[in-house]
Amino acid sequence: MRESLQFSGTFSGPGANTSDRMNPKSDLNDCDLLRSMLAGDEEALALLYRRRQAGVYRFALQMSGSKPIAEDVTQEVFLFLMRQAHVFDPARGAVGAFLLGVARNLVLRRLRVEQLLAPLGDDTDEDVPMLQATADFCPLDDLTRAETIESVRKAVLSLPPKYREVVVLCELQDVSYVETAEILGCAIGTVRSRLHRARALLLEKLRPAAEAEETGAATVRCFA
Repeated sequence: MRESLQFSGTFSGPGANTSDRMNPKSDLNDCDLLRSMLAGDEEALALLYRRRQAGVYRFALQMSGSKPIAEDVTQEVFLFLMRQAHVFDPARGAVGAFLLGVARNLVLRRLRVEQLLAPLGDDTDEDVPMLQATADFCPLDDLTRAETIESVRKAVLSLPPKYREVVVLCELQDVSYVETAEILGCAIGTVRSRLHRARALLLEKLRPAAEAEETGAATVRCFA
């Protein structure tokens, strides 16, 4: 298969290409497309790319905060798929989870090279303060009242990487705990624990802005 396959620079989201819906192969699941791709079918790779690139791009963007990095990582993920698709094991998870796992490794490597974050192993669970965050509570659910989208983006990016990635996957990408565990290569219990701590950290980071907003609203009422 030629590695000169050009990927689009626009990240439009799954199903955006009308021709895909008219293609009989569009009914194939990811594993079937991957098998066809391994047999030399470039059209199968193109369909798989258009189906999954938006999720990969969003993950890379939300993890890095950089559009250039997200674009580079997305293309690198699918170039890796072209060269190393045979390493995918359907018994270990879905194709989508596999691609996000590759994207995760590429993003962390890129950020370390650019010195945007410390190595993943530098921070431990014990170093993170525990706040009152229940399993059902997520600070992201309250964003419209407490924070602007930009402030929340910065708060998520400021999380240590192992907490940031569970927020991005579970909260922003709606990936299940099971698939998140597959992507991160850890136990489901670890995903739950990290997400609980990540929510507590977000609550701590977003609380000052929320209090400032309430103070500002009270001041306005006083002068009304």
